[in-house]
Amino acid sequence: MIAYLEGVVAQKDQNELVIDVNGVGYLLTCSMTTLANTPPAGERARVFTYMSVREDGVELFGFSSLEEKRMFQRLTSVSGIGPKTAVNILGSMPLRDLTLAIMAGDTTALARAQGIGKKTAQRIALELKEKVDEGDLQALNITGVSMPVHMPKTDAAAEAIEALIALGYTSSEAARAVSEAAGQSEDTQEIVMLALRGMAGRM
Repeated sequence: MIAYLEGVVAQKDQNELVIDVNGVGYLLTCSMTTLANTPPAGERARVFTYMSVREDGVELFGFSSLEEKRMFQRLTSVSGIGPKTAVNILGSMPLRDLTLAIMAGDTTALARAQGIGKKTAQRIALELKEKVDEGDLQALNITGVSMPVHMPKTDAAAEAIEALIALGYTSSEAARAVSEAAGQSEDTQEIVMLALRGMAGRM
């Protein structure tokens, strides 16, 4: 198994990246997020990899961070989600927002990815909700991604997030607002009201 490749960026194309390692060019299938985070052609880069071995061939997938690679592996563990579909999902939104969408069960956000319908989005949320937790958010924060304060874990907070999403807010907006309000109450309705006031105050 190839854990990562380090070399010169030889080519960047839509969903493809070529890394020249000592004269050997490795073709990697990547998300648009990874391509955006990769230096331009001619510069050195380290890309984490995953090798997919199937009957019709071998394919390398590249990731700009270990967190993105772990999310790719989680997505491909969901029934009906293949490697290329997982790459499309990773490129449909920032990894932070994808993590929050799964934690909050935001199927609307998940269904925005190319090739993902409502039923598939529901399956992703259902199968991965218990596998994604606050530790994933903290890992993203450590790598420099701007994150809201700690995601609340109480049932009331989770219900408040779902209520805000139902009102039209994104999963990241709902999680941020609830995380700021959850410490003031343990009642779902009151948390929702506090979160709404907090968001109104920032407008």
